[in-house]
Amino acid sequence: MKNSIKFLIIMITMPTIFGMESNAQDWPQWRGFERSGVSKETGLNLDWSNKKPSLSWTFRESGAGYSSPAIVGTTLYCQGATDNNGFAFALDTKTGNLKWKQGLGTETVPDRENCPRGSVTVDGDKLYLIRGVGQIHCLSVVDGKVLWQKDFIKDFNGKLMSRWGFSESPLIDGNLVICTPGGDDGTMVALDKNTGAVVWRSQEWTDEAAYSSPIVAEVDGVRQYIQQSAKGVAGVSAKDGKLLWRVEIPGYRTAIIPTPIYNDHLVYVTAGYNAGCTCIRLAKEGDGMKVETVYANKGMINQHGGVVLMNNYIYGHSDASGWVCQNLTTGETAWRQRNKEGVVRGCVVGVDGRLIFLDERSGTFAVVTASPEGWKEVGRMEFPERTNMRTTDNMVWTHPVIANGNIFLRDHDLLFCFDLTK
Repeated sequence: MKNSIKFLIIMITMPTIFGMESNAQDWPQWRGFERSGVSKETGLNLDWSNKKPSLSWTFRESGAGYSSPAIVGTTLYCQGATDNNGFAFALDTKTGNLKWKQGLGTETVPDRENCPRGSVTVDGDKLYLIRGVGQIHCLSVVDGKVLWQKDFIKDFNGKLMSRWGFSESPLIDGNLVICTPGGDDGTMVALDKNTGAVVWRSQEWTDEAAYSSPIVAEVDGVRQYIQQSAKGVAGVSAKDGKLLWRVEIPGYRTAIIPTPIYNDHLVYVTAGYNAGCTCIRLAKEGDGMKVETVYANKGMINQHGGVVLMNNYIYGHSDASGWVCQNLTTGETAWRQRNKEGVVRGCVVGVDGRLIFLDERSGTFAVVTASPEGWKEVGRMEFPERTNMRTTDNMVWTHPVIANGNIFLRDHDLLFCFDLTK
C-alpha cells in the first residue's frame, strides 16, 4: 500500500517537475544538439541594456585551448593543454568545481598554440574528442578513463590541408563516430563508437581534411554526412561511406573552417580568404543525389566565426563587409553592419529570436534581434577578465555555449559561467 501511494505521488508531481525543466536544454556537442549553433531555450535574460547576467563562477585551470565546452545535465566537459600536454576535464556546472581531469599526451601543433581546437562530443556514458595533433579519443564520462584512441596520421594516413592542427569536433550518429582525417585513403572515416574499429572509409572521396566539422542530414530518405574539405563540400552515405555527391568550389585554399548548414534540401557553406559562400540544392536521383548550385557569391566570406540560420536567414561575419544578414534561399544580402569598435569581428550563436555576437579581439558581446530588418542591438557585455596567457594572436576564438539557462564563455585558461535566468 505504501509503495502504491509513493508511486501515485511521483506520478502526480512528475508533470510539475518536468514543466520546470522543459525549457532547459543540454549542449552535448559542437554547436549544440543539431550542430546549428542555435539554442532552443526561451525566456532567458537577453536584454542586457537593462540587466546584465550575473557571474555564477570562474574556473581558472582550463589550460590553453580553443575548445568550446559540452554540457550534459550538471556536468561540463572540455579539453585544454598545459606545458604542451593535452588533457580533458569535467566540471560541476552548479559550482565550477573540478570533477575529474585526464591527461591525453603531448599536444604540439606546427602553428599557433600547442593546444586543442575541437569540442568534445558527449554520447551516453562516453565522450569523444579530437586533439590538434590528430588523435581521436574515447573517454568515460564518469572519470575520464581512456577507453580507446586512434591516430589520424599513423592509423589512417590522414592529411590536413595546412598547418594549424586538426580542429574537427567528432560527430556521433547511432553506433558510428564520424571523423575526417583526410588523405588519399579516403577523406572521411566511420568508427565503431564502442571499440574504435573502422566500419567504413569514403574511398571515392580523397580530399585533404579541412578544419570544419561534419553534420548529418536526411535528404529524400537518404541519410548522409555533409562535410567541407580542402577543395569543396561533399555528402557520403551514412550506410557505407559511398560518395553521394561532391561540389568542388573555386577559391578554396589555406583554411576551410565553418560548419555546413542544411535546411530543406539546401546545403550552405562559406569560407574565408575571399572564397565566399555557396548554396547547393540536393535531390535523390537513382542511387545518388542530384546536385544544383543555387548561387555562389561573396555576400558572406566567413573565415572561422561560423554562421547560423534563423527563419531562413543566415547571420555571421563577412570579411568583406562586417556582420551580415543573408537570405538563405536567394543569397541576397538583407543588411550589413560594419562596427568600428566593440563588436567588430568574431563568432555568433542564436537563441530565442536573438543573436549573440562575440568580438574576437575585445571579448565584447552584443545581443541583436534576429531580423532581416537591420541591426537592432539590445545590450552588450564584456568578458569579466581576459587571460594572462601569452598567445600568438590574443584572440577569443572559443565559441560561446548556451545550456540549461547559462551561457559559458572561455578565454583559454579562464572559463566563465553566467546565469541567464535572472
